[in-house]
Amino acid sequence: MTQPLELDEGQRTELKGMRRTAARRMVVAWEAPVFHLTVEVDMTEASRAKEVVSGATVTDVLVRATAHALTSVPEVNVHVDGEAVVSFQRAHVGIAVATEKGLTVPIIHNADQLDLEEIALRRRDIVGRARTGGLGREDITGGTFTISNLGMLGVTRFDAIVNAPQAAILAVGATIRRNVWTEDGGAWRPIAELTLTSDHRALDGAVAARFLAALKSELEAPL
Repeated sequence: MTQPLELDEGQRTELKGMRRTAARRMVVAWEAPVFHLTVEVDMTEASRAKEVVSGATVTDVLVRATAHALTSVPEVNVHVDGEAVVSFQRAHVGIAVATEKGLTVPIIHNADQLDLEEIALRRRDIVGRARTGGLGREDITGGTFTISNLGMLGVTRFDAIVNAPQAAILAVGATIRRNVWTEDGGAWRPIAELTLTSDHRALDGAVAARFLAALKSELEAPL
């Protein structure tokens, strides 16, 4: 006789701590009316900029460029609070970091007032403490914008979920060499796709497009 099939019922694990908090915030963000805009950026000068400062990375250049773009287009540097929009003068840029306990977003506060070296120092500090569980409450609160970079994992393009109550988040894909036509003819250039997810309650397409244009300009001429 054929033996009855024993089904694997799986192992149930309750969401706790960081993962539980992230899950709740994701549900809130998922219910928001969002739209996505993507721009291609020539990362030649951004790659050169990080070589100027010892220990700097492309993420540091991204944080600096993002902070400057937020000051250029302050309509993006906001929170959504019910039926109100809360604006901020300073750019507090969060970096999404994957840890063993889940996703966390430590903040580089006042990033618009920091140079690349200062941003690199702060990024190394908060990301290091994020991975060892050493972040304090002040390190993960007060963010006005978030960057999620999966380029180092080979992802070329993706749509990130807004980190509520923030109104926008930037998804950074891998930098890939492409043949780009210029006035001087064809040339191989390192190109990255950046996708902005925006909460339509606070931002419209024109504002989001202006922000991406400002960010592209900052990254293509960071120095």
